[in-house]
Amino acid sequence: MKRAVLTCGLTVLSLVPAIVSADDWLEFRGPGGAGISRAEGLPDRWTDDENVTWKQSIPGKGWSSPVVVQGKIYLTTAVPEEEGDAPAQSLRVVGLDESSGRIEWNQELFQQPAGQRVHPKNSHASATPICDGKRLYVHFGTWGTACLELDGTVVWKTTGLKYQPVHGNGGSPVLFEDLLIVNCDGADQQFVVALDRKDGQERWRYNRSLEPAKGFAFCTPLLVEVDGKTQLISSGADAVVGLVPQTGEEIWKVRYKGGYSVVPRPVAGHGMVFVCTGYDTPTLLAIRLSGAQGDVTESHVAWKLAKRVPLNPSPLLVDDLLYLVSDDGVMSCVEAVSGEPVWQQRIGGAYSSSPTLANGRIYVQSEAGETLVLQPGREFVELARSQVGERTFASYAISAGSIYLRTESRLLRLERPRSK
Repeated sequence: MKRAVLTCGLTVLSLVPAIVSADDWLEFRGPGGAGISRAEGLPDRWTDDENVTWKQSIPGKGWSSPVVVQGKIYLTTAVPEEEGDAPAQSLRVVGLDESSGRIEWNQELFQQPAGQRVHPKNSHASATPICDGKRLYVHFGTWGTACLELDGTVVWKTTGLKYQPVHGNGGSPVLFEDLLIVNCDGADQQFVVALDRKDGQERWRYNRSLEPAKGFAFCTPLLVEVDGKTQLISSGADAVVGLVPQTGEEIWKVRYKGGYSVVPRPVAGHGMVFVCTGYDTPTLLAIRLSGAQGDVTESHVAWKLAKRVPLNPSPLLVDDLLYLVSDDGVMSCVEAVSGEPVWQQRIGGAYSSSPTLANGRIYVQSEAGETLVLQPGREFVELARSQVGERTFASYAISAGSIYLRTESRLLRLERPRSK
């Protein structure tokens, strides 16, 4: 069944079967891709020992986030096959037990040949898995897409999505009805594709119509209900589009010429979708969705923001306020409806992961492993800082009273001590 997440006058959709608990974290940024959890009782701070239930070493490296379902955790990773520069990679999925952190299975899916380089801030396993409660779907860009049972048994695999990657892979898949949908934006071609969830066969393909100077991007699509119908919002180089998710037909388009390497996932609310335009000079666009048809660049952009807009972290919409974390460590809060500034604060460090709201707090994770916890609202209120002592680029997963934080080599479960 579809779960509707009402976000300030706009319904953001997340496909959630009845067997899935409200505590599960099934995709990149959680329910509806909004980065919002209803979990309570989470810790505000931790040390190497305090409020850390377990730490589990993860083979290889990956900046994908974990997903949590039915007491199990799943994440992707890439294990180098040899020493040296740009070695071949074993692209894998790892399944862990939520209570103990023990690795229960470690399944290789694809072999990536040597010589494939990624950006220093990227990995060979950066796309977060997605789960429907029965099966797990993973995507490694052009190197392969797969479906697994929750015990690691492979249902199907495909390497048919061919394009020329730049800096590696990134965008995570989404689920809609019987489709698995991914953005495939390379240097040579840019398209959105839907695969049949049963067997991985291609059902439709939308070829982006523009010819950008730099076409590659790494964005995760967003499903939103607009005027009673579901739209798939997909950001790429030079433009963001709204598509019919059943067919891939284009509904509307907003152009931003020169924008490329788009990473932040859009968020939606107040009848608008908030889109970051990517490198080299990012702008945030607030786009009105109702009645959008055709090229609406001149008619449906409600407001723009051009200062301290993130290149990598996704925006976070909480009630009437939109929070942004720039890559160079400046956090901004603006009015969602108008774009008017509320506050701006330098928080220090560099940032790539996306902020999360949980326990009535905003959690922000730096690349150096520092977590900043804030009180949401119209004033900047810092509550706590914690350090795990290792690089972190992955975004959080939240389940019940626990935070799952992936570092360069480990997965940590953070929670308050349980009363005996």
